[in-house]
Amino acid sequence: MSNKYYSSEFKYEVVTAYKNDNFSVKELTERYKIPKVTLYNWVEAFEKNGVNGFKDSSTWKSYCKELKEAAVRDYLSGEYSQYEVVRKYEISSRSLLRKWIKEYTSHRDLKDTSKGMSRSMTKGRKITWEERIEVVKYCIENRKDYQGTAETYQVSYQQVYQWVQKYEDGGDEALKDKRGRKKEEVELTPEEKIKLQMKKLERENERLRAENLFLKKLEEIERGRK
Repeated sequence: MSNKYYSSEFKYEVVTAYKNDNFSVKELTERYKIPKVTLYNWVEAFEKNGVNGFKDSSTWKSYCKELKEAAVRDYLSGEYSQYEVVRKYEISSRSLLRKWIKEYTSHRDLKDTSKGMSRSMTKGRKITWEERIEVVKYCIENRKDYQGTAETYQVSYQQVYQWVQKYEDGGDEALKDKRGRKKEEVELTPEEKIKLQMKKLERENERLRAENLFLKKLEEIERGRK
């Protein structure tokens, strides 16, 4: 996948086609070469803020712990859909809500978001190693939705793409700054190549386990609504 920037005009064209029922979701995603979750994020943004919803945010919207927990509990109660919760609590995207749901159902503490990473902030603030790992794992768990991840964490598409590539090649350590040049695969010994392949398989298995667990949990929640 190439490093793409989607203009507001492009997003509007896609959403208009979706709303006019010109194409099925599958046809749209194939025609415009975008993930399904990205399409839904754009539709959601348009329904909330019109064409202004397509503009890149230059600031990070903060959310307190209490709001996050209330939003997640409302969704898990079965009385509200994700769209309704997003509108009720004025959350920037369903992707962000899903991130909170995953953390909450994994018994992780939902913390206050006092500040975060925005495109303007990334120019003046070094993004920590831990933050890169979090972004990468979120992207992989969401089927490599680079655009959706960039919008959720307010970083650039290119940053997400590059971090994922580095992580898949070298794991957590590859996301650290100023590390020495990695050996090209042709330079590796047979033993090193085997170890490298094993690490890649372990990371892929870890990603699949996390994704399956999350999808299973959401399916259980959805079944409970019926």
